[in-house]
Amino acid sequence: MAEAQRILLVEDEYMIAQDMAYELTALGADVVGPAASVERALRLIEEDPAIDTGLLDLNLNGERAYPIAEALLARGARVVFTTGYDETAIDPRYAHVPRCSKPVTRSALKQMLSADQA
Repeated sequence: MAEAQRILLVEDEYMIAQDMAYELTALGADVVGPAASVERALRLIEEDPAIDTGLLDLNLNGERAYPIAEALLARGARVVFTTGYDETAIDPRYAHVPRCSKPVTRSALKQMLSADQA
């Protein structure tokens, strides 16, 4: 069996973060975090060179997750924005980053993890 994907989970709403962490773990992922702020997420990235994917809530208590996306993309990790916003709310520099609409379902997470394997 392949090694579990290490997923950095960045979400500022506690219950959503806990639900997503549970679902990701049930799907076989190794969850890093969850982190509720840009500062905490950047610290986790610095501490963990093995993160494969970042699942990032776009809006973290009014602060955008773009610095987190930059840090992950710079090291070759995959990034997915999880957001209730449509694509027009995302900075055009990140138009290439996949977006998973909230609420994030188990099937959406499973599809995201499968796409990561390809």
